[in-house]
Amino acid sequence: MARLPRLIVPGQPQHVIVRGNNRSDIFRADADYSFYLEKLQLACDKHGCDIHAYVLMTNHVHLLITPDEEQSLSKALQMLGRYYVQYYNYCYRRTGTLWEGRYKATLVDSVSYLLTCMRYIELNPVRAGMVAHPSEYPWSSYHHNALGRPDGLVTPHLEYQRLGKTDEARQAAYRQLFKYHIPEKSIAEIREATNKAWVLGSDRFKQRIRQKFDRRVEPAAKGGDRKSEQFRINHPFDRGH
Repeated sequence: MARLPRLIVPGQPQHVIVRGNNRSDIFRADADYSFYLEKLQLACDKHGCDIHAYVLMTNHVHLLITPDEEQSLSKALQMLGRYYVQYYNYCYRRTGTLWEGRYKATLVDSVSYLLTCMRYIELNPVRAGMVAHPSEYPWSSYHHNALGRPDGLVTPHLEYQRLGKTDEARQAAYRQLFKYHIPEKSIAEIREATNKAWVLGSDRFKQRIRQKFDRRVEPAAKGGDRKSEQFRINHPFDRGH
C-alpha cells in the first residue's frame, strides 16, 4: 500500500513520532536529551511551531505540535534532525543515518483528543515500565503541564488553558486527569492514526478533513455491502482503491 500524503492544516495540532533507525537508541546520556531539547526549541522558534507536549524516550520521540504554516513542521524537524545527527555522530564516533525514515504524524482534533493525546505522550515512560508515575521521568512536558516547572519549549494550547483560570488551577486540573486510565480503545486509535497517517478526531472533524483533502482519513469500513447507497453516502471519498 502506497504511503498516504501527510495532512497538514496550519494551526491544527499534530501528534508526531520520530524513531531511531531499526529502533536503536538515539539518546545515551543526559547531555543528549538536553541538546535535543535545545535544538528542538531553536527549530520551532525559527520555523513557527508550538509544542504542547513531548516525551523523549531512549529510541524515539513523541511531540504534540502545532505548525503555523504548511511547511513549518517539516522544516523544523529537518533542521532539528541535521543538528542532532551531527552532534550524535561526533559524540559517539559513528557515521550514517540515525533516523527510521520519515517521521510519523496524525492530525489531531483538539476539542475531542488534545488532552487525551497529551496524557498519552507523557504516560509513555509509565507504559514502558520505566517509571511508576510520569513525574518520575525527567524528559517530558509533564513537569511543566502538571507541576508548573518553567519550560520555554512548551506553549499551552487553548484546550489546556480552559482547564482553569490560573496556572495553578490548570495544573491541578491536569494532574487530576492522570488519576484515570486512558481507555485501551483510545490508545489503539492514537497508535493506528499516527502510524498510518489517519486522522485522530470525531466523525465531524474527520468529515471536514476528508472534504478538504479529498482522501480517506480512516480505515475502510469492514463488512457490509460496499456498493450500497448508504455506504456511498457515509463514505463519499472511499472509491475502493
